[in-house]
Amino acid sequence: MPESTPPVGPAVQPQARIVLTTCSNPDEARRLARTLVEERLAACATLIPAVESIYHWEGNLDSATETMLLLKTEIDKVAALEIRLHELHSYQTPEFLVLPVESGSSCYLDWLHSSLNKAD
Repeated sequence: MPESTPPVGPAVQPQARIVLTTCSNPDEARRLARTLVEERLAACATLIPAVESIYHWEGNLDSATETMLLLKTEIDKVAALEIRLHELHSYQTPEFLVLPVESGSSCYLDWLHSSLNKAD
């Protein structure tokens, strides 16, 4: 029997989420990423160095060079991930934006799910 192409679409693992946060520097982003992946709150963390953010803070227009952190997780981990991120983050008000994953390859989404749910 020929091998079929894995299905891709919204019906595949719709609980997958991407969480965005920014960190003050690559070292902080790396520390957060490693901890959150080790604790299985995120299956994977991608660091994007040297993004520039422009924002209002305490009545002033400000800007900063930061490191963007993309955390791949599932909806049932989001609340615990947010709590833990706030505990670990150096910012008083860290960015925490949750984006739904509309679709993806079933093999990647299966890996994401199993990575978050494996017992050590």
